Amino acid sequence: MKRVVFNQKGGVGKSTITCNLAAIAAARGARTLVIDLDPQANSTQYLLGAAAKDLELTANEFFDQMLSFKLRPLPTEDFIAATPFENLSILPSGPALEELQAKLESRYKIYKLREALDALEGYDEIWIDTPPALHFYTRSALIAADACLIPFDCDEFARRALYSLLDNVNEIRADHNAGLDVEGIVINQFQARASLPQRIIDELRDEGLPVLASFLSSSVKIKESHQQAKPMIHLDRSHKLAQEFGALFDELEKARKARAKAATKKRA
Repeated sequence: MKRVVFNQKGGVGKSTITCNLAAIAAARGARTLVIDLDPQANSTQYLLGAAAKDLELTANEFFDQMLSFKLRPLPTEDFIAATPFENLSILPSGPALEELQAKLESRYKIYKLREALDALEGYDEIWIDTPPALHFYTRSALIAADACLIPFDCDEFARRALYSLLDNVNEIRADHNAGLDVEGIVINQFQARASLPQRIIDELRDEGLPVLASFLSSSVKIKESHQQAKPMIHLDRSHKLAQEFGALFDELEKARKARAKAATKKRA
């Protein structure tokens, strides 16, 4: 299963959601890979901490070798680093990704990530973190993925941008990846006592948009999680936010199994 976490708006929690859901998958026994395509490298820092500065091979080198013909290119596995957490690995990011983007786009390397992941063996789940923009890396991720999760922070500007985002995802599905499923909109930094977030959520649901039932609360604990480079399940699994991440993961898994069962019946 390959999931991309995407929103064109920054600050909505893409890296936090990616790393925490991936950490839950790994903790439950799935061999899990995170791919960090954001030059800011937040997922890389979150999962590797201080060890991130010692990396020799990153997504920079992974994409750079696509620009030149090599008789023996390095396999994708060589760019993957282990994290301190069992079953959890990462293909880390770096700032040079931004410099490579224009070259990769002009050479039309948009399908290379999908080819690399299709050939990669041994992972049960792959989670892809993306930059807050629709460009080469996010398009590559959407083309490579089976499903897309959209973090949403209940802001009015974010609500307006959501429709454009969904149009872009649907266009990529129509043109490049017919199997791409919009798994749902993840409500992040939810404030239960405020009336505006609930009103926006109700409006989205009334319009038929796939808002997931499991919300993620606003909590200062997540800043501690970032600072210690420990996803919530490893920092404090009893914390309310850790439980919410668990409920979100369970909701996604239940829906995934239901889709797989329906697909099996359809083929029969």
